[in-house]
Amino acid sequence: MHHLLVFLALIVASAGASAETLQERMAPCLACHGETGKSEIENTPSLGAQQPAYVLIQLYMFREKLRTFEIMNEMAKPLTDDDLRAFSDFIAALKKPSSPDDSGDPARMQRAQALAQQHRCNTCHNTDYAGRDNIPRIANQREDYLAKTMREYKDNSRHGYDATMADVLQPVTDEQIADLAYYIARVR
Repeated sequence: MHHLLVFLALIVASAGASAETLQERMAPCLACHGETGKSEIENTPSLGAQQPAYVLIQLYMFREKLRTFEIMNEMAKPLTDDDLRAFSDFIAALKKPSSPDDSGDPARMQRAQALAQQHRCNTCHNTDYAGRDNIPRIANQREDYLAKTMREYKDNSRHGYDATMADVLQPVTDEQIADLAYYIARVR
């Protein structure tokens, strides 16, 4: 099913190059990342209310292949600098993802909250995890995506524009990554 959505998104993207409205041009993005900004696809980030500066940088990195993920590299390739700014502003205006219905296991939430404070997640990403400037919103992000991303930073298979995340995650165990993802996905 995911491959079908990606295929359809690529078809829409190629046809969308001449689309008149930004909404039409955003359709391929929203097909995977969620029409309302909340992704329903495994390991695909929710983009609603994401920091526009962060999105701009990520789209630029995809376009220039400084960050490699084939689907995103292809989607970003034809985008102009003005497109990158317009897409970033559009994404920032989407409704922020809601937290899951369950508030989580209290003991696990408390343990993960202590970890987040220990590793200062709430410093860079803010106390509400909404991010700021070029630091992403991680509050209520998909748990699977959070865990995947932290693991990739830790093993250096995902590179940011600096080494901060890799450095922060080096001492964090896989079990702790799972707890952090669980907690941040449920921040209220």
